[in-house]
Amino acid sequence: MDYSLSSINQLDQVTFVAVLGHLFENTPEIAALTWPQRPFHSKAALHSAMVDTVRSLPHGQQLNLIRAHPDLGSTAKMAIASVQEQTSAGLDQLTPAEFDTIKQLNQAYWQRFEFPFIIAVKHHTKDSILTALRQRLQNSPAVEQATALDQIFEIARLRLERVVTAP
Repeated sequence: MDYSLSSINQLDQVTFVAVLGHLFENTPEIAALTWPQRPFHSKAALHSAMVDTVRSLPHGQQLNLIRAHPDLGSTAKMAIASVQEQTSAGLDQLTPAEFDTIKQLNQAYWQRFEFPFIIAVKHHTKDSILTALRQRLQNSPAVEQATALDQIFEIARLRLERVVTAP
C-alpha cells in the first residue's frame, strides 16, 4: 500500500513502525526511534532522519543492523523486500558455478569483516555484484563497515520510494 507523506506524518507510532519498519532489514526499531521527529517535510527529510537515527546508534547496534542482512544469493529465509531485490538482480537464477563463487566470496567476506556483504542490488547485475564483492574484500574493516552502512541507507531509500508517494 502507498502512503502520502501527510498520512505518514499522522500515523501513531505502532502504525508508523508497521508501515516503515521494514526499510531497515529486520530492524523496526529504526522506525520506532525516528517516529518522534515527525513531521517530515519530504521523503528526503524522512530518510535523512532515519539515517541519523542509525548513525546515532552505538557501534554494536550498527553491527547488529548490518548483520541483520542476508548473504547475497543465499537460500536462507529473508525479508520479502530482500527476496524481491535479489530477484531483480538475477541472484535467484545463479548457475551452479556462480552460486559456488558467490558462496565462497561471501564466506571470505564474513571471515574478514564478521558481517555479510551488503550492496544495493537494484543498481547492479550479478556480474557487477561479484566485481564489487571482490573489490570490497580489499577494504579495511572500518572502511567496509562505513560502506555497508552507506549501502543500507541506499537500500532503505529505495524501499521508502516504494512506500511513500509524493508529496
